[in-house]
Amino acid sequence: MTATVIVADDDAAIRTVVRQALVRAGYEVRLTETAAGLVKLVSDGVGDVVISDVILPDGNGLETIPTLLALRPGLRIIVMSAQNTLSTAVRATENGAFDYLPKPFDLNELIQSVASALEGMGEAEVAEFGSDDSALIGRSPAMQDVYRIVARVVPNDLTVMILGESGTGKELVARAIHDMGPRAARPFIALNMAAIPRELIESELFGHERGAFTGAAARASGKFEQAQGGTLFLDEIGDMPIDAQTRLLRVLQTGEFTAVGGTRSQRADVRIVSATNQDLVGLIEAGRFREDLYYRLNVVPLPLPPLRARSEDIPALARRFLDTAASEGLPRKTLDRHAVEALRRHSWPGNVRELENLMRRLAVLERGDIITAAAVQAGLGTRAAPASLAPAATLADAAAAHIAAYFQGFGGNLPPDGVYDRLLAEVERPLILACLDATGGNQLKAAKLLGINRNTLRRKLNDLGLEPQPARRS
Repeated sequence: MTATVIVADDDAAIRTVVRQALVRAGYEVRLTETAAGLVKLVSDGVGDVVISDVILPDGNGLETIPTLLALRPGLRIIVMSAQNTLSTAVRATENGAFDYLPKPFDLNELIQSVASALEGMGEAEVAEFGSDDSALIGRSPAMQDVYRIVARVVPNDLTVMILGESGTGKELVARAIHDMGPRAARPFIALNMAAIPRELIESELFGHERGAFTGAAARASGKFEQAQGGTLFLDEIGDMPIDAQTRLLRVLQTGEFTAVGGTRSQRADVRIVSATNQDLVGLIEAGRFREDLYYRLNVVPLPLPPLRARSEDIPALARRFLDTAASEGLPRKTLDRHAVEALRRHSWPGNVRELENLMRRLAVLERGDIITAAAVQAGLGTRAAPASLAPAATLADAAAAHIAAYFQGFGGNLPPDGVYDRLLAEVERPLILACLDATGGNQLKAAKLLGINRNTLRRKLNDLGLEPQPARRS
């Protein structure tokens, strides 16, 4: 029997596109544009899978999920939303959604999600936890992938390994997993393996008894004991000595640990989240990391994208860092449009941490209230080439170099799906800005110069997060 999919969205264009894709995939489709219509269809026994937007004219799709599940326990509900934040992904999972798809989404991904729902995969686990994602910012496809993984691991105690370059925010993600989970009321304890002398790591982890070693004048608790009931975040796990790796493996296997110099076993009631910027597989081959420990820690890998792979998130991150600096007593500053573009063009080898440090530095050193592109370039130690200089290579050569660097930024892994649209948007943005500058901010003239109509230009400005600039008077 052909499965029926209910699609609830108040946008007629989205309903049409999704319906066509589902019909091509062999499904029957019922459409509605309201929450009330969705509830009515489900209460009448219609539909095997529901695809619902969050914002509906008469209600919130997330708040409707419990009602639908009360009417039809086990119904698979896929949430789609343009509110692409971690809290949306978490609330969808929290309320019982089977999957969460941020808009715009790939239709093939949507079809795969429907197919997975119909295959009878286990229902999403539900837990009661908060959803404040103020520390994590990003609407880029790469960050949406992060949000979806976080939303799925938050309610349980699966061991998570966060992978990413230095400065990508691995501890922020670990804290989000803790703060949104059932252990939120208990401690979050972090230990950076690279910052502790190797001979003291076991004592830091498991504690020690008095007299256990020279200088141990009194008993001291370790991170496992301090994190009881909560989360233990092991950062730079690749720097852990082999001996300590062996003891950690035993704790993960038995659920118990013993202080250095002690004889009494203690229960280890902690969730383990680890992180590394190293190639652990390479360390295993070199004999510097235990393979069995790797598999214990890497139950759920969570890769974080480098900042250069999510450049569309840079404006929001920069503004957040300036707001935070102002809340801490530093002068309040704002970025002009050209400064934002200068930030987007930088390669950010230090990732989000480098961006945060730059914003704090500019908040202190920049004399005016507005941060300009020149200030950004000075802060980065770069300067723009004069406009009169001819480019050193063709646009195609520059694009090829940029694309190669983009792929290399994922360390041999593939980037998130949607590369075509994502990279085209990077070309589209500076082209639109150049046309707006050339026409003094006149959108009608800029649209004509681009060869598109004004409504299309307005939509692109909105999609690209570009605030329309007032026309300059000549």
